[in-house]
Amino acid sequence: MIKILNILQNYLNVKRIQTFSNKKFHKWQNKQLQKHLKWVNLHSPYFQSLKIKNLTDITQYPFMDKQIMMDNFDELNTKGIKKEAAFQVALNAEEHRDFSPTIGNTTVGLSSGTSGNRGIFLVSEEEQSAWAGTILAKLLPNGFKNKEKIAFFLRANSNLYESVKNKKIEFAFFDLLHDFEQHIRRLEEYQPTILAAPPSMVRRLAEAVQEKKLTIHPIKIITMAEVLDPIDAVYIEKVFQQKIHQVYQCTEGFLGCSCSHGTIHLNEDIVFIEKQFLDPQKTKFYPIITDFRRRTQPIIRYRLNDILTLKNDPCLCGSPLLAIEQIEGRMDDLFILRNKIKNQLEYVFPDFIRRACITASENLKEYKVIQHSEHAIEVQCLVNDEMKRQETEQHIQENLLAFLQDKYVTPTITFGPYEEPQPLIKLKRIENKMPVKEVRHHVE
Repeated sequence: MIKILNILQNYLNVKRIQTFSNKKFHKWQNKQLQKHLKWVNLHSPYFQSLKIKNLTDITQYPFMDKQIMMDNFDELNTKGIKKEAAFQVALNAEEHRDFSPTIGNTTVGLSSGTSGNRGIFLVSEEEQSAWAGTILAKLLPNGFKNKEKIAFFLRANSNLYESVKNKKIEFAFFDLLHDFEQHIRRLEEYQPTILAAPPSMVRRLAEAVQEKKLTIHPIKIITMAEVLDPIDAVYIEKVFQQKIHQVYQCTEGFLGCSCSHGTIHLNEDIVFIEKQFLDPQKTKFYPIITDFRRRTQPIIRYRLNDILTLKNDPCLCGSPLLAIEQIEGRMDDLFILRNKIKNQLEYVFPDFIRRACITASENLKEYKVIQHSEHAIEVQCLVNDEMKRQETEQHIQENLLAFLQDKYVTPTITFGPYEEPQPLIKLKRIENKMPVKEVRHHVE
C-alpha cells in the first residue's frame, strides 16, 4: 500500500511541475539540488572524504564517470553495499535470466558496457517508486483512465521495471535474447496497448505487421536504448500510423522523453544538467548530469559520452524542460578525418554521415557506415530491390563525397554486405572501429 501511495505521489508531483513557469521551475530545481548535495555529503563516505567547503556549489564537485564510480563503489554508495557482493548478484541474474534477487531492499543491475566497461547500478525501493511515478506521468497516453498493457523489450529485466505494475498497468517483459518468432507468438496473444523496445526491434515488428505475420494495434510506441534513425522512424510511423515517442535512459538514470509534440525534453525535474559543448555554435554537447533523486548510489556531475543537439525553437508544448533536436550517439563513434585546409584531424558528427545515406535513395532499407581507419570507410547496405543496388550505392558514394571532399582528405569508400546485428548488441549505424591506439593519438 505504501509503495502504491509513493508511486501516486510522485506521479502527481511530476504533473504539477510540468505546469511551472521557467522562473518558478528553475527556482524549484535549484532548491532540490542544494538539498540533495547536503544529504549526500552527510551519508556518502566518498563525498565526505572530498571535504568540499561549499556543499551547495555544484562546481566545486569533481567530475565522475563509470570508471571513477566503480573504483569508489564501496565508499560512494550510502547502503554499505560491497562491489564484489553486488557484482555476484548482478552476474547471477544475467546468467539465470532471473532479475528478482536484491541485496536487502536494493535492486542491483549490470550495465551493458557499451562505453567500454561494465558498471553496477543500485536502486532502493523508494527510488523505484519515484522512477515508476515519473515514468507513468510522462509516458502513459491516458493517465490512469484506461488499463494499459505494456510490452517491454530489453536486454535484461529488473525490479525497477516490474515496480510499474499495478491494477491499471500490466507489464510483460520480452527478453531480447529470445527467438523472434517466439516474440511474435507472445505479442499476438498479449495484444499490448503500449510497445516499448529498441528501434531495431520495433522495425522488425513493423515488418512483421506489414507482412501480416503479426496483428497488433498499440496506441503508443516508445523507442529506447538505441539512436532512433530517421530511416526507421519514417518506416515505423508509416506502418503503425502514429508518431514514435522516444525515451532517453541509461544506467545513470531516466534522462529524457518525448512530449505530445514528439520533442525530446531532458528530465530536468529529476536531473540537473550541465552542458559540455562540442562545436563553436554551441548546439551540440554532451551532458554532465547530477541526479537529485538518487541517494543509494549518488550520481553527481557524471559525464556522459552521448552527443545531444539542442532544439533551435521553443517546443509548442510549453514545457519548462530543455528541448533537444536529437540524440546523435556516442562520442566514441564520431568519425575522425583530416581537414585538408588546416592539415589537422577533426571529429565529424554522425548526423552528417547519416543524412548522406538516407537522402541517397528510397531503395535503401538498412545501412551501416564504419570507419576502419583515417583512410578507409566501409558502407553496408540492405536494399529493397537488388537490381538497383549498384545505383543506390553510387548515390550514397556521391552524397558522401559531396560532403567530405571539399573539406577533408577523402578516404577510400568501399561497399560490403550488410551484417545483421546480434540480439543483445545495440545497433549502431554510424560506427568508428579505428584501432584504440590510433583513436587516442588523434584525440590527443
